[in-house]
Amino acid sequence: MKKILFPTDFSEAATNAFVHALEFAKVVKAELVLLHTFEIPVYDSQFFPENYASIYSSIELAKFEMFKDEIPKLRAIAAERKLHDIVIKHRLMDGDLIYNLKNAVEEDEIDFVIMGTTGVSDWTKFFTGSNTNSVISEVKVPVLCVPIDAKFKKIKTIGFTTKYREKDKAELRKVLKIAKKTDAKVKSLYVRSSSTDVSDMTIKEWEIEFANENVEFLVLPSDEVKETILDFVLFKDIDILTTITHKRSFFESIFDSSFSQKITKEVSIPVLIMHEN
Repeated sequence: MKKILFPTDFSEAATNAFVHALEFAKVVKAELVLLHTFEIPVYDSQFFPENYASIYSSIELAKFEMFKDEIPKLRAIAAERKLHDIVIKHRLMDGDLIYNLKNAVEEDEIDFVIMGTTGVSDWTKFFTGSNTNSVISEVKVPVLCVPIDAKFKKIKTIGFTTKYREKDKAELRKVLKIAKKTDAKVKSLYVRSSSTDVSDMTIKEWEIEFANENVEFLVLPSDEVKETILDFVLFKDIDILTTITHKRSFFESIFDSSFSQKITKEVSIPVLIMHEN
């Protein structure tokens, strides 16, 4: 892993996620690429025939000045944590966030994205809101989403949810690589409900195939899938919860507004979104 993209709007949520990005970059020996995007409002040139160009120029200049003012604050955070030696590059781009983010991932050959979210109390918005939802759908590298109230701590245990599909193996191997670099253990969870049909033989095959890896496989029988996932996070001391894009709607249901109210004070951990091939 060489490059981590960190989109920021310099909000509190983004600043909190920046600490996670710094610490992660240190562990995996990667450089950070900070991306700030802004959209120039559309004006009708017939109403501003003479100073049309200057309006755009002044907006761009103002954004650049703001960007220039904010960067030293982030560098101060890095220095505070004795992480000032991490290479930090910057991209200031006008236009649509998702379009620019995809371009940055391709042009800078990004391996990983870390971004802040508004927090556990608003998971529904997080998973269905236009920006984050599009990031999850459109950007084909792993995305670590950090809630505003998830304070950084050393990653010791990474949770991985699976339905024991063959294609999940590739994503588990990627997670195991990350875990190895962060010296963490992976705990894989399968919630066996009355409607699921994964055989004991399949589970055993996985255990044999990954026998030499630092992963523990847990199979919990329950029809209360949401509550079981929550118990898994709470009682297995999960520091990061991994999911795969095909289960995005599943996570929307887990963190629906009524359920999220119950867990706001109990769970606040980053979610790592993996993309199946």
